[in-house]
Amino acid sequence: MRKIFNKKEISESNALKVIKKPLLTEKSTTLNQYNQYSFIVDIKSNSQDIKKAIEKIFKVKVTKINTSITRGKLKRFKNSVGYKNDFKKAIVTLKEGNTIDSSLEIKWL
Repeated sequence: MRKIFNKKEISESNALKVIKKPLLTEKSTTLNQYNQYSFIVDIKSNSQDIKKAIEKIFKVKVTKINTSITRGKLKRFKNSVGYKNDFKKAIVTLKEGNTIDSSLEIKWL
C-alpha cells in the first residue's frame, strides 16, 4: 500500500511554531561547511513538517533531514531532584548553492 503525503502549504505562524530556535554549538558550526544546519524543533513535529517550515522561513531547498530526541537529564539543586525538559534536534541538509544566514533576526516564539 502506498502512502500519499499531504502537500499542503504551511503558514508562516505555524512554521515558526515548528522551528523553535537555531542550535549554535561548536559541532553545529563545523557542520555549516557541509551545508548542514541544526535547529531545535517541536517534539511532536515530523520530518515533512520541519522541511516545509525551513523552506517557508528561509526560502531554501532542503534535501535531507535527520532528527533525534534528547531526553532530559537529571539535575539536583540542594535537596530537590528534577529533570530538564526533553527536546528534539533536527539537522537539515540543504541543496547545493543554498545557504542560511545565521545573523538574520527572526523573532522566535
